Amino acid sequence: MNRAKRSILLLYTGGTIGMVHDPETGTLVPLDFGHISGQVPELKRFSYDLKSLTFDPVVDSSDISPDMWLAMAAVIEQNYDSYDGFVILHGTDTMAYSASALSFLLQNLEKPVIFTGSQLPIGVLRTDGKENLITAIEIAAAEMNGQPMVPEVCIYFENRLMRGNRTTKLSAEQFNAFSSPNYPDLAEAGVHIKYNTKFIRYPGIRQKLSVGKRLCTDISILKIYPGITEGTVRSVLSVRNLRAVILETYGAGNAPTYRWFIDALKEFIGRGGIVLNVTQCQGGSVEMSAYKTGKTLLDTGVISGKDITTEAAIAKLMYLLASGDDNNKINMLLNRSLAGEIT
Repeated sequence: MNRAKRSILLLYTGGTIGMVHDPETGTLVPLDFGHISGQVPELKRFSYDLKSLTFDPVVDSSDISPDMWLAMAAVIEQNYDSYDGFVILHGTDTMAYSASALSFLLQNLEKPVIFTGSQLPIGVLRTDGKENLITAIEIAAAEMNGQPMVPEVCIYFENRLMRGNRTTKLSAEQFNAFSSPNYPDLAEAGVHIKYNTKFIRYPGIRQKLSVGKRLCTDISILKIYPGITEGTVRSVLSVRNLRAVILETYGAGNAPTYRWFIDALKEFIGRGGIVLNVTQCQGGSVEMSAYKTGKTLLDTGVISGKDITTEAAIAKLMYLLASGDDNNKINMLLNRSLAGEIT
């Protein structure tokens, strides 16, 4: 796209960055983008063509739903040819879920989609929101040899650019709120922004953007813990219309080998259910052949999630289950990287 000025669309969904204190309740409530832009006069100094779109209504990120992920993807699809990059302002609590979801919904993406937000509202003196917003815009507009520098769905937070579907929220208090435990940062912002280009996904054969229109939410998470009961496991696995379960296991993908536990998983898989094994550890990968307990799960028909995050596992399952593909193909795709989510 030949354009004298780089053009960036800012999409404000809500979140702490645009919140103010409600004097009646004493709680933080979101405002529209006009409030944010009024607090960041530096935006006028950009040489880019900046436009904004505010979701109506804006929401706290705890209220983000798969319908909103579809709406975000639709906005990008509708504006894809008119802008060089996109910045999504979003609450931190579910930002990694949303970034993961868009990484699957936006297939053949060739432009930056950068999520950012803040731990403190934009109007607070010590806010981290200004720097996060300004740098996210600069990254979204960055180009090399006429092509976008980072044509991926990413999260930018506190000097670090991370692949969105590799990211998880680490802290509710620190400005450095996010971590990418199993994949290197895509860029680091200091005096200069240093891009780690060998870790960025650049498109091979150029293809038209393909945007997912549906997500299936018939999934659940079963976290293993010492003392988990048969009643608890069977209760989760018997949820009506349940199609897939994310099994959060110990270490390299280990879980109890109790007969009732294995039988419950076999019965669920036998009914057409999918079980995806994801480690509870912050870093590392599921390797079910490493220990006898993991090998038992593998023999039962449980699928290895490798080094995927729980957030990305949820989004990937919702995306694949909505595809209409049979379980054999879905299981195959769960073992394959679709958007750089697994190694």
